[in-house]
Amino acid sequence: MRRILFPAILGIVGCAILISLGMWQLRRLAWKEAMLEQIQASIEAPAVPLPEKIDPSMKYMPVTVSGTTTGDEIDMLSGSKDQGGGYQIISRFVTDSGRAIMVDRGFVPQEMRHLERGPTRLVVQGNLHWPAEVSSSTPKPNLDENIWFARDVPAMAQVLDTEPVLVVASFVEGDAQGVQPIPVAIDGIPNNHLSYAMQWFMIAAVWAGMTVALIWRIRQSKY
Repeated sequence: MRRILFPAILGIVGCAILISLGMWQLRRLAWKEAMLEQIQASIEAPAVPLPEKIDPSMKYMPVTVSGTTTGDEIDMLSGSKDQGGGYQIISRFVTDSGRAIMVDRGFVPQEMRHLERGPTRLVVQGNLHWPAEVSSSTPKPNLDENIWFARDVPAMAQVLDTEPVLVVASFVEGDAQGVQPIPVAIDGIPNNHLSYAMQWFMIAAVWAGMTVALIWRIRQSKY
């Protein structure tokens, strides 16, 4: 009994730790699903006129804004499942009240990037957004070619001389100039907690099996 006591304790403790990690991931899953439901509800709420005072706490707020693009834009490298590689067009937009903001108008294929998109009047319905897309591995924007690799609201606002406000269009009334809106969606928000939980439970099962095998070998050994 003394020979198997330590392996048994090690096996029980190890399994308990691994199972607790799996349970923690299940709790994280419930939290993440509730958060995603809340975000989806925010995205689908009735649109309101663009507020006078705006801050990042208003992320996902549906708004309606009317005004005119100025022809100044940022082209962000992007892609579409249907059309392949292309660009997202972030335009400088002056509202009817005279405010300069940014509108993510949506996607154009590669061949449409250099087409003329001069000033045009639009009524845009969309969502306020501050995407967290920039990381340490994100390349710096190529300002000479006007190619960006992520949406960085403060940096884009500085280049386009606007407020640090981005409206991601879901519907555009007026001449869209071939730009297809890409509405804000929760699809891109990762939710891998269930797979993480299953991994911890599988490791716990392997740990338990190895413990049983070790104890069996010890019991079979004469020394």
